[in-house]
Amino acid sequence: MSRGYGSVGHGRKMIMQSPWRSIAAALALATVAGCAGLHVFGGPPSPGGGLGQHPFGAAPAVDIPASAYAMGAYLKAEMATANGDHQEAFREYEAAVKYDPNNAALRVKLADLYVHEGRLKDALEQTNAAIKLDPNYLRAQLLDAGISSALGDDEAARARYQTVIEQAPKTQEAYLFLGTLAAKNGDYAKAEQIFNQLIAEDPSSFLGYYYAGRVTLAAKRYDDADRYYQKALALSPQSQLLLMDIAVLRELQNRPAEASNIYHKILQSDPNNDEARKRLADLYGGDAKLEAALAELQRQEQLETTPADTRTKIGLLFFERGDFDRAATEFNLVLGAEPDNYRVRYYLGVVYTELEEYQQALVEFDKIPQSDERFPEARLQQAYIYDKQGEYDQAIAKLNDALRVKPNDTEIMGFLVGLYQEKKDYPSAIALAQKMVGLDPRDDKFRFTLGALYDENKQKDLGVAEMRQAIALNPKNAAALNYLGYTYAESGARLDEAEKLIKRALVIEPEDGFYVDSLGWVYYQKGDYRKAVEELERAVNLTSSDPTITEHLGDAYAKAGKPDDARHQYEDALVKAADAEQATRLKAKLMALGDTERRAAH
Repeated sequence: MSRGYGSVGHGRKMIMQSPWRSIAAALALATVAGCAGLHVFGGPPSPGGGLGQHPFGAAPAVDIPASAYAMGAYLKAEMATANGDHQEAFREYEAAVKYDPNNAALRVKLADLYVHEGRLKDALEQTNAAIKLDPNYLRAQLLDAGISSALGDDEAARARYQTVIEQAPKTQEAYLFLGTLAAKNGDYAKAEQIFNQLIAEDPSSFLGYYYAGRVTLAAKRYDDADRYYQKALALSPQSQLLLMDIAVLRELQNRPAEASNIYHKILQSDPNNDEARKRLADLYGGDAKLEAALAELQRQEQLETTPADTRTKIGLLFFERGDFDRAATEFNLVLGAEPDNYRVRYYLGVVYTELEEYQQALVEFDKIPQSDERFPEARLQQAYIYDKQGEYDQAIAKLNDALRVKPNDTEIMGFLVGLYQEKKDYPSAIALAQKMVGLDPRDDKFRFTLGALYDENKQKDLGVAEMRQAIALNPKNAAALNYLGYTYAESGARLDEAEKLIKRALVIEPEDGFYVDSLGWVYYQKGDYRKAVEELERAVNLTSSDPTITEHLGDAYAKAGKPDDARHQYEDALVKAADAEQATRLKAKLMALGDTERRAAH
């Protein structure tokens, strides 16, 4: 009656709940406190609808387009978008614009779709038309400027951003791009002046101080850069993006000990920050390596304060806010100008995954070549998508691609073990788990995984041995304590030891319903049905959806002389039964219970 809880399947689920490991550090570019209330992406709505203009007004009763055909096409396009049918959405939005050519918001919606498809010139045509229809439509102005910049027309972009500032002086995005356009041309003084204009409009602008620091750093005015960065730090003390810049500044100031401390701080909060780890390694690499690394840093600082870099950070901010459509637009604009920017390509794949546009996500991840450092992560995300869709063979193939590049990555191995387990390919899962244990014999979680797999493969003795090893390595491994205790309880052997093991697990996690069930099952096996009922009732309350725990309670009720309660639990468990074997067993118990009641009646 094994229920498999606490097995490697649970470990794999935990990996999948946080699939965006590489994007996490980038998303730390500003905390909520650092960005709250900053009007990052626009100013007050314009008379024509402003930044958030809706194609047909706020409600059907307002601004109904003259043509009912346009309304119908628009509704079909929205439905197609919701269903992930982009080709249909395109056709219907294009039809809506054809039927109602004077609707500026419809044209912007269509422009967004064109940007997502890489059709930047078509998108620009739509934004230009929208601006002619409504010169105060900020969303159209900003999108038009972004497209112009992506197409290399910096003058047109600069003019649009300047118009936005004149119309809505608190629109932070316009200052950021104007400043980085100036920095791109090496005019750091002009860029600093623009960022200071933003700071004057909004003294709490984290990004204003941050970018002022970046351009003064690029200009090698290190003291001024430090002054701006410290003001940004006061607004957002946990921003990893900012901390990375400050650490780089400390290196350029020849203060390596301080830089090292900052990199260590970043890695404490985000152990997967590869850039911080690389910079730290360079610091420890000796004078020659450090000198070469500093030269590379200085070269990069001249290049990175660009509109594309700024747009990437804007896209990440949209991502952090959950506005995935806008994030996709920003990343697509970056890729329009820099198609080989694989970092942004990876972010775009993540965004499409969040939007559940899985096919587009798979396409974006496929564009990342094996030579790029993000290749393993891209394959990991593809495996996540395929696994979510139940396409285990494709997921396994992608993980094996990743392992060829990172053959000793235990996170990838753990995910792959879970997929093999899902397919019930226990020999492959066990072989990989054995390799994980070989790479780190003192990792109790790896021992637990291997033990659980042995148990599922009917190799009980080997499973027990690995669980004992896991507990020896970590006496507070609650999952291993419970697993071993439940294994003994199931066999009806070593029940006193089983009780002690499970009670130790419950000290660590007192509200875990599975552990409570294990304790109840020990009491059942000992014949103490009163205690068994007490614990199993609590277990069912904690985990009401597990059929095995419900069945256990039915067994305890039957032994405690409560046949009606037992029948209710068996019937409930039968509805939830996870497999045919359990369903057959429950039907037999219900039949036996009925026979017992009939004999008692006679």
